[in-house]
Amino acid sequence: MPNKLTQYIRLIRLDKPIGILLLLWPTLWGLWLAAGGMPPLNILFVFVTGTILMRSAGCAINDFADRDFDKHVARTKDRPLTSGQISSKEAVSVAILLALVAGGLALTLNVLSIKLAVVAAILAASYPFFKRFFAIPQAYLGIAFGFGIPMAFAAIQNQVPVVAWWLLLANVFWTIAYDTEYAMVDKEDDLKIGIKTSAITFGCYDVVAVMVCYALFVGLMAWVGILMFLSWPYFIGLLAASILAIYHYTLIRTRARMLCFKAFLHNHWLGAAVFVGTLVSLL
Repeated sequence: MPNKLTQYIRLIRLDKPIGILLLLWPTLWGLWLAAGGMPPLNILFVFVTGTILMRSAGCAINDFADRDFDKHVARTKDRPLTSGQISSKEAVSVAILLALVAGGLALTLNVLSIKLAVVAAILAASYPFFKRFFAIPQAYLGIAFGFGIPMAFAAIQNQVPVVAWWLLLANVFWTIAYDTEYAMVDKEDDLKIGIKTSAITFGCYDVVAVMVCYALFVGLMAWVGILMFLSWPYFIGLLAASILAIYHYTLIRTRARMLCFKAFLHNHWLGAAVFVGTLVSLL
């Protein structure tokens, strides 16, 4: 049982929380901006816990969808499902259980939030299959990872204003940037097995595309700040994010696998910089 529990933890990536953080930061941006400061504690609890549960469920369903592909990729061949330490039935059961718990939490929110939660669940469940045919699945991931933003506005304001969609679009470009860095790590393996990723689609312009996406992200976030009349600390946070993006360029410009992976992991700090700027601006 201890070993089986360890494999479940690995299946839902609780041992690698970077995915939770990258999903959580946009959600926190949305909550604080929607509330104009500290959101209600009950809503904050639902969103933070729901983020962890849905990301974990997404990992389980992703491994189920990729079980025949992961064995051909050096970085993923030892994952619990691919290596046979957990069965497909177990992985699907874990995903359903976690999604149901997250759904139960969503039922404590208003009707509009519940409707958006259904859309979010569909996005999370369908994303792993987009790698079969969609040239830039990272864009779809950006929508799925950022859908906590319109949900946050719906939960607090009972509406989804235009600024929430601008914020979601900004998150899409950020996601394309960091997940392209992630895809650059597996590019050679993905080419062999026929999976589509932005790193493959962008080809020799992958580094340029990442930096353009970072620039669009910062520009759209600045537009959000202008629309919401945010004060100077918010823009200082965006400046810090820009500096971090430039640092990521120094890591990925040679396309070395481990440096690209390091840049991907480092995006946690970029998301944190934006949140701190938002937090201080709203105080």
